[in-house]
Amino acid sequence: MEDIFNKCKNFDIVKQLKDAGIYPYFKEFDSEQAPEVTVNGKKYIMMGSNNYLGLANDPRMKKAATDAIEKFGSGCTGSRFLNGNTILHTQLEKKLAAFKGKEAALIYATGYQMNLGVISSLVGKGDVAVIDKLDHASILDGCKLSNGEIKRFKHNDTEDLEKVLKEIGPEKGKLVIVDGVFSMEGDICPLPEIIRLSKKYGARIMLDDAHATGVIGKTGRGTCEHFGINHNDVDIIVGTCSKSFASVGGFVVGDKDIISYIQHISRSMIFSAALPASSVASILKAIEIIEAEPERIQKLWNNSKYLLEGFKKMGMNTGITETPIIPIIIGDNEKTFSLWKRLYEAGLFTNPVVSPAVPPTRALIRIAVTATHTREHLDKALNIFEECFKEIIKNPSAQEIAKG
Repeated sequence: MEDIFNKCKNFDIVKQLKDAGIYPYFKEFDSEQAPEVTVNGKKYIMMGSNNYLGLANDPRMKKAATDAIEKFGSGCTGSRFLNGNTILHTQLEKKLAAFKGKEAALIYATGYQMNLGVISSLVGKGDVAVIDKLDHASILDGCKLSNGEIKRFKHNDTEDLEKVLKEIGPEKGKLVIVDGVFSMEGDICPLPEIIRLSKKYGARIMLDDAHATGVIGKTGRGTCEHFGINHNDVDIIVGTCSKSFASVGGFVVGDKDIISYIQHISRSMIFSAALPASSVASILKAIEIIEAEPERIQKLWNNSKYLLEGFKKMGMNTGITETPIIPIIIGDNEKTFSLWKRLYEAGLFTNPVVSPAVPPTRALIRIAVTATHTREHLDKALNIFEECFKEIIKNPSAQEIAKG
């Protein structure tokens, strides 16, 4: 008789990576998220965080959270449907709607839960979700949870999108779902053309601005602002609060009737405890800081351009990034792990991204810069990277060296 746990016993990739000394995950931090962090007492330059605007350790954010704990306690202990709704949740939703130029908003406990809940609420039997092949995993999972069909188009390929939409036909409801900024390689979706095609074929649009909010657009309002597009040309905009907002949570904004429908249908919100008031208060404070200090966004971009130019001067393959997400494309999974290990030993914290998270030939080191990195941090990071790249990637015996 087959034991359902056999798959667990046979799952040996983690052991292999640990035995080789190149297992990179679940590091235990003993500091806050800042330009420099400590892991097991050792200091690192942090180049692997989504703390784009550097707000995660801002004293004003901490005070907002602790003040909320003093008033509302450590948790809400229930769903917002029942006892978990506070005045702060309502204030945040009004603030998010205004920030994104929409009528209404709904906040979730996580961005993952948000995508599961929003998509599965809107895409029903007989409907089709049309998604970019490189959309975030939570989008794909939300589609799988729905009762609709899933159609995928080639990454940022609007000709292929049109082909897919045309094949579906007019008799089915269609929701085109795209990331504004793609999280692994930092490129931006061709939103104007996606809007044109969606209108032509009677499809609605859901835009995930998780890595765009606080990053692109003159005032950090995301992909629509980046392209100079009216927010009303996109039906619903979603995002997370764990990047530029430096907390946790997910949000969806749109017309009042759409948000009301999702609010009363979405299982991942109805059957989850509400976001703690401390997190809600810190998100409110983050939006306030972003609106009051646009220079943070400019500093983020100044740092990003400086770092990207430095990598290009070294001859690194940085793909087609257009944002502060900078991929250093290595191609091979094992070489990527080996380079990550050497960077880590040298005091640089980065993220190795390998297949299946990226295509098999696109394994990469993901670099993310923040507004609070100093020029000294950036120069040191570039020097470390250049030395380690030469040692590991250009050395024919690189993997043996890295494994020790």
